[in-house]
Amino acid sequence: MQAVGTTRIIREMSIEQPVIEVSNLVKRYGDRTVVAGITFSVGEGEIFGLLGPNGAGKSTTISILSTLLDFDEGTVKIAGLDLATEKEAVKGLIGLVPQDLAIYPSLSARDNLSFIGRIYGLSGRRLAGRVDEVLELAGLSDRAGEPAGNFSGGMKRRLNIGAGLMHKPRVLFLDEPTVGVDPQSRNFIFDHIEKLNEEGMAIVYTTHYMEEAERLCDRVAIMDGGRVLAIDTVPGLVGLVKGGIILLGVPGESAETARKLFQSLDMRSAMAPDGRLKIETDRVDEAVPKVIALCKERNIPILSLEMLKPDLETVFLNLTGRRLRD
Repeated sequence: MQAVGTTRIIREMSIEQPVIEVSNLVKRYGDRTVVAGITFSVGEGEIFGLLGPNGAGKSTTISILSTLLDFDEGTVKIAGLDLATEKEAVKGLIGLVPQDLAIYPSLSARDNLSFIGRIYGLSGRRLAGRVDEVLELAGLSDRAGEPAGNFSGGMKRRLNIGAGLMHKPRVLFLDEPTVGVDPQSRNFIFDHIEKLNEEGMAIVYTTHYMEEAERLCDRVAIMDGGRVLAIDTVPGLVGLVKGGIILLGVPGESAETARKLFQSLDMRSAMAPDGRLKIETDRVDEAVPKVIALCKERNIPILSLEMLKPDLETVFLNLTGRRLRD
């Protein structure tokens, strides 16, 4: 089966109270279009994932939704507010945790959070109480007085997330929040994202790690080249690949013969961009021995064979013809 490329497979849930509504959003830099007419909505209390490789347009989309970038076309509404005309009101409703750390290394964890809290208008006992709450949430209460520059990568990430939570936002944008952190800190971050979501916060989460999207997200939008290629729940997306994919390496002179052979046997086959034969089958475990036997019978040398069972990585490969982290 050919990769569907920019064909869109959108399965929106019926969202009675969307907190984010994005319609035909476009962002250009000169002649280069980095966000190409994307549309999606996010419900109250939903974790919505933007999954795609570096350069897919995820961070640009987050920057637009969090008021850091203007956009060229389309509409964005957050909690019913029009981002184009009510930007200042939107700012009070959202929290942003950027991919790059937005903390001051010479300030203590407490002072970093106090500074951010003042920006959002907190002061006095209200500010002090909220700082204590966020330090506890981030697991940094016992290190509150230390300069943030002394922290490990995971601790800095947790403080970075805490800064985005100081004003108790209605919507939280998390842009690749686990980049460069150790597994223990990553699990700590996951646990607290899930806790925030249980408390009703809507979260938009960008990542190029399929396992993060699979664990955290209620629905996922797969992005590539500035476009949304598919939106659905994780099981719904995985269901797009019925069974699995076999990637078969054969000599160039045998490739077309092999493709026609498997196509005739109801194994949907096409040439992948890396030169291997991509065979999509409903029962990948049963198909592998058949593929090997047929190649042996027709004297087609097998140079490599890889079996991909259905997951988001396989879905991305099927949609784009390449791997998520290529």
